[in-house]
Amino acid sequence: MSEKGRVRKMKEYSKKPRKPSIVIGKTDQERLNNLALVAAERFPEISDGLLLELERARVVADVSVPRNVVRMGSTVEYETDTGDARRVTLVFPRDADISEGKISILTPIGTALLGLAAGQAMNWAARDGRQHKLTVLTVS
Repeated sequence: MSEKGRVRKMKEYSKKPRKPSIVIGKTDQERLNNLALVAAERFPEISDGLLLELERARVVADVSVPRNVVRMGSTVEYETDTGDARRVTLVFPRDADISEGKISILTPIGTALLGLAAGQAMNWAARDGRQHKLTVLTVS
């Protein structure tokens, strides 16, 4: 490949937003992996997205997950790319209730939040294919 070709490829690669590094606890990793595999038949795209996030995550002992990192059961305040701030709790599907601010891990935004720390931003695609960005403000 010519020098110009390499430079062009580097520019194309650098245009793609990189995903931030994420950390999850071993118990969440095991439970979510099983959930994604069970959900694969009914929700293949969501299942694949969750499995990809689990694959790229740094898995640590549960007690080693920093307090400011989103895990199952965390309440998260985040800001959207439109400037709206929202507060939600990340839950398993059976506990989801949007009217109470409880969002399922088996949603695109739930998967996007997993493992992020306060201050990190993540691009994610809604079910309709539109691209969004969120920034985690606080985690409790």
